[in-house]
Amino acid sequence: MSQDAVEQIKSDVQSNKILIYMKGTPEAPQCGFSAATVELFKSLNVPFATRDVIANQAFRQYVPEYSNWPTFPQVFIGGELVGGCDIVHEMHERGELEPLVKKAFST
Repeated sequence: MSQDAVEQIKSDVQSNKILIYMKGTPEAPQCGFSAATVELFKSLNVPFATRDVIANQAFRQYVPEYSNWPTFPQVFIGGELVGGCDIVHEMHERGELEPLVKKAFST
């Protein structure tokens, strides 16, 4: 792994309460899963950061190695990988996502 890319990923994950590595941007998602994930977090009315893995090939290559998760989007909350689109939506439906988000913002 590129040490510079890994350090940037670590820094991004640790310095953002919610971080989504996605295809595209919140304004112009490049896949339906990324769009659905962004819409979910917008509906929670909490701030979140994103990184476009299409615009940054180092992210596209090294985030899956860093997280041991092969697909995008990847959602990190409180510095920990939560999962992708399906997982965060399932957590939301079960009432598990909001407490995790609140905990991240309380620390």
